[in-house]
Amino acid sequence: MTSQDVEIRVQYTPNPHAWKFVLSKPVLTEGKASYSTPEEAAGNRLAQDLLAIDGVKQIHFFQNVITVTARFDADEYEIQDKVGAVIRTRMSVHNPDFGPKDSVKVVRAGLPPDRQRIEEILDDTIRPGLQGDGGDLEVIKYEDNKLYVAYMGACGTCPSSTTGTLMAIEGILREQFNPDIEVIPM
Repeated sequence: MTSQDVEIRVQYTPNPHAWKFVLSKPVLTEGKASYSTPEEAAGNRLAQDLLAIDGVKQIHFFQNVITVTARFDADEYEIQDKVGAVIRTRMSVHNPDFGPKDSVKVVRAGLPPDRQRIEEILDDTIRPGLQGDGGDLEVIKYEDNKLYVAYMGACGTCPSSTTGTLMAIEGILREQFNPDIEVIPM
């Protein structure tokens, strides 16, 4: 199969301005990556070319998925066509091993026990759903019973991320970790 033959399925997300492009080839071997500017994507030609599409606001790479978030005024079908064309022409030069080399387990081993437990709970309960919808969640810090998080991919601009999803995250963490925890999006 050549890069021209890469299979692409477009899936809608709960965010009306974001779509998942599920590929028959890996986009990222390890970890996840989000970019909002070509400078952030330096060294990743596929990401830079996707961000060069007029109307594309952010991209998120995870396994064999690229989630593209567009400006609210962008034409959905035009964006999807252009993203598909870029993927088909750039997969031959794309290296899916560009991502972080430290495994999640190694990085998390250095975290305090409370942060490790929070990450485990999020991995088991929240992240699979967010990743299924083309997004993710990053823990920024935990102090004084306040958990600061950042939404990634389709979740970053989704209306439900600051309401229902946030309440669900807080409810699960209160039940399984700390009844006094407060989750604050950044």
